[in-house]
Amino acid sequence: MIGLIKAMLGSCPARKGLGILLSAITAALFLLNLRRAGERAGRLAERHSTSERTHEIQRKMLDAASRRPANRDALADRLRDGQF
Repeated sequence: MIGLIKAMLGSCPARKGLGILLSAITAALFLLNLRRAGERAGRLAERHSTSERTHEIQRKMLDAASRRPANRDALADRLRDGQF
């Protein structure tokens, strides 16, 4: 059995074929890895944009809360002055 494998790999066409096969497998794995890395980067970019939108909305809510009237009398004064 081992002698048969040595004989097959000992021939020049078999070595060339094996080299081409290994090169093709390497290239295919490299392309698949690039694809996965691109998908991962896309998901991270989407997550980042979603969190940025969420933080902007929270900042607007905090800004609005900081400008609210302190009590009912202050609210009534603002309504009378037309500041709402």
